[in-house]
Amino acid sequence: MWIYLSVLAVTLAVLWVRKRYSYWKERGIPYSEPSFPAGNIRGMGRTEHLSTMMQRCYKDLKGKGPIGGIFFFINPVALAMDLDLIKNVLVKDFQYCHDRSLYYNEKDDPLSAHLLTMEGTKWKNLRAKLTPTFTSGKMKMMFPTIITVAEDFSKLMKSDASKNREIEMKEILARFTTDVIGNCAFGLECNSLHDPEAEFRRMGRKIFAVPKGRLLKFFIAQQFRSVARSLGIRLTDKDVSDFFLGAVKDTVKYREENKIERNDFMSLLLKLKNAEPLEDGNAHNIDPMSVEEIAAQAFVFFAAGFETSSTAMSYCLFELAQNIDLQNKARKCVTDAIKKHGSMTYEATQDMSYIDQCINESLRKYPPLSNLIRAVSMDYKLPNSDVVLQQGSTLIVPVYAIHHDPEYYPDPERYDPERFAPDQVAKRNPYTFLPFGEGPRICIGMRFGMMQARVGLAYLLKDFKFTLSNKTPVPLKISPRTPIYTSEGGLWMKVEQL
Repeated sequence: MWIYLSVLAVTLAVLWVRKRYSYWKERGIPYSEPSFPAGNIRGMGRTEHLSTMMQRCYKDLKGKGPIGGIFFFINPVALAMDLDLIKNVLVKDFQYCHDRSLYYNEKDDPLSAHLLTMEGTKWKNLRAKLTPTFTSGKMKMMFPTIITVAEDFSKLMKSDASKNREIEMKEILARFTTDVIGNCAFGLECNSLHDPEAEFRRMGRKIFAVPKGRLLKFFIAQQFRSVARSLGIRLTDKDVSDFFLGAVKDTVKYREENKIERNDFMSLLLKLKNAEPLEDGNAHNIDPMSVEEIAAQAFVFFAAGFETSSTAMSYCLFELAQNIDLQNKARKCVTDAIKKHGSMTYEATQDMSYIDQCINESLRKYPPLSNLIRAVSMDYKLPNSDVVLQQGSTLIVPVYAIHHDPEYYPDPERYDPERFAPDQVAKRNPYTFLPFGEGPRICIGMRFGMMQARVGLAYLLKDFKFTLSNKTPVPLKISPRTPIYTSEGGLWMKVEQL
């Protein structure tokens, strides 16, 4: 009897999986053939980064329709292929796809409930609260803090360059951005530049460390979110959570008891905690934020800000070290701007247009977030099509694949900042460049990230010449285990002080 029941159970399971894998075929939508159990993401976390998996599906499905069908495990996922559709999803028809479909657990893992992951009305209210903290005026207000850290960074580089012929730049750039974000997000002197094992740097490493099985845990929680929440699954390590919650609580207590005000992100968050207006005469009719809520925002600002900016600068230096003519042109851009404005002022950095071109080209070639994920919140009939994406579906915009599509960027593996000269940008569909996303859920910290990267590169290029060490592989080896598009190993460079 048990044998028959077992055979029946296995047969039903096989038929159910086959039914799941026929999802796109039944709807007449072209799809990439999946394999059980991983679907189209076999090898993820072990041999291949998700970006290249999505690029392979994109190449396979391009030209066959506005979307293509793929599978994450047994779950059908739509891959957006058409730029007009991408514009509709991210902007025009935002009401159908307003959530990122990222797992969070507000009850068991409070730091996971931040602007990046929150959904629906909660996200909308939170975005309204935080938007005034990232205006150009607020960026200018935080600029002196960045310059103070950059000066310290420059002194350390000069000291290291005088002692060593070769410097590992990836780690030192991460320490620079850790100190910048730690100062701006928490108002604390992190001291990572002088102590690689400082607590903030140690915790920063831990946020993006991916022990064996963690990426799989993330994707399973992502695909089965309700079950994961009911099981109390948390993706933030407890010691990381305890550290950042403690840092915020201590900072809040100290500042409120001593009436301390600084020109940083934490001061703005404290105003939101107490429901104070962020702009003169512009009061918010929004409930005050709890300490846990502001801790979550400070945490994501720190995590996203230090890692994405440091990797963008690393990739930019990697390319400029191989193209000395481009490096010299970027250096001249920096020195001309400083000469024009008298010093490294906010206005001077805004004048470094070629540095922006270099950063943008590195963001094109190595986008930190290689895919944008959206959840379909209600049945969505694709414009000019009979295709309907059902409520609860997941849609992916394959950013890395689009950035490497030769139709939009000829010879896409070549690093060429001239692609982002104003006349070239004007000729190109804006939805071919999406390192920060687009629409209402565009990265809220985009201005800050660009300012931080611009300042860091300006300080490096004005005083040093960079060439690659033999220790650095070409091309770089991309880690398959991290959600951020980052390289494995160090970025060793020969550094010559000018």
